[in-house]
Amino acid sequence: MTDPVYRTILLFDIEQFGRRDNVEQAYLRRMLYDVVDDTLLHGGVDETSRLRADRGDSVMELIDTQISVPALAKALLTETPALLHAKNRLIAESTRMRLRIVLSAGYVAVDELGGWVGRDLNHAVRLLDCEPLREALRDCGEDCVLCASDGIYQGVVSDGPLGVRPEDFHRITVDTKEGPTIAWLHGASPSATPDSATPDADSPTGGAPSDGYATTHVEGDVYGPTGGRNSGGLNYNFGSSPRGERR
Repeated sequence: MTDPVYRTILLFDIEQFGRRDNVEQAYLRRMLYDVVDDTLLHGGVDETSRLRADRGDSVMELIDTQISVPALAKALLTETPALLHAKNRLIAESTRMRLRIVLSAGYVAVDELGGWVGRDLNHAVRLLDCEPLREALRDCGEDCVLCASDGIYQGVVSDGPLGVRPEDFHRITVDTKEGPTIAWLHGASPSATPDSATPDADSPTGGAPSDGYATTHVEGDVYGPTGGRNSGGLNYNFGSSPRGERR
């Protein structure tokens, strides 16, 4: 196994992919690649600064640390919705693509089978599959919704870089097998009972809830990524655990 390296972690997942037929799925996958590639180009990410894994209904990107995270966050909030709108307005409603997006960071290693491993990657996948993010996309009228990890929010978003408004994010807590983990959803806060759980010191965020922010709380376990191939032809095997989805 290689030594873990620190990378920006970016995940995209297509809503209700499994309900489409084969022709629609193939079209959506091509559309997803176009949207992700154009978003990263606008965020200043060239092909030499990224590594991709393909999960069929989603893609995972590891991005080198010299790439500006504020510029990437701005591209996700501005360019990605515009790109989706431009494509969706020209196709049938049944083929409309809506995306859940997670922006995170952490240490990732490549094992002897070519798989990506690391707690920080697992944490990002848990955020991608969490019910608050699914619910936010179901309830909003937009084509995508962004979730930032607590580290990204505290280190980047909270400073209010150009094109990124911290007040547009609200705090959520997701219960996992490792304990409560904190993240930040972009968009209006849904009506919810304020979170009363105290985050575990060993959780990925390791801190108490911040005052002045609405919070959503959800319970449940999710599983990491499986399968995939990157754009350079290198295979990645992520294990065979199923994704436990709640709908």
